[in-house]
Amino acid sequence: MKVLFIHGLASSGAYKAASSLRILLRPCDVIAPDVPIEPDAALALLRGLCRDESPDLIVGHSLGGFWAQQLRGYRRILINPDFHVAVLMRYLEGEQKYLSPRRDGATTFTITDAIAGAYAELEKRQFDGIDDADRALVTGMFAQQDELVRDSPTFLKHYPGRAVFYPGGHMPTYPELKNFLVPLVTR
Repeated sequence: MKVLFIHGLASSGAYKAASSLRILLRPCDVIAPDVPIEPDAALALLRGLCRDESPDLIVGHSLGGFWAQQLRGYRRILINPDFHVAVLMRYLEGEQKYLSPRRDGATTFTITDAIAGAYAELEKRQFDGIDDADRALVTGMFAQQDELVRDSPTFLKHYPGRAVFYPGGHMPTYPELKNFLVPLVTR
């Protein structure tokens, strides 16, 4: 099985969840790229990876859930997806630090008004084209004590009956991934 893991804002493919998935899903091949902050570049990278790698499953966390939701036609698990990231980006405009190492060595990134605006435009169209066949491919996994993102109502509007909830916060721990994500992957 090939799994594409998409990290959240200010993170990278080296984020601890990617490492945890490599352990928990052995012998699966877990691909975890460093996703650019610029939305057009991010979507192009992810669509190219899907075309070239043909993942059996896409797992996206937070902003990664926003991206994963838009990769139609693949089985996807969205962990605490952020469907309204432009609001956060407007608040965080300016230079920000990455929370995990990037392959290119970058330690900071910059959120500009133009980047936040591009995300706002993507948000308007992010649920376009969902049909029943694609709806059946998506599961949302939501933390009951998420301190950052609370988008389960938005998810359930577009994917009714496709959510599971787990006790925990926005950043899932290894035991939470083991006890709640792994069963979703293997069913």
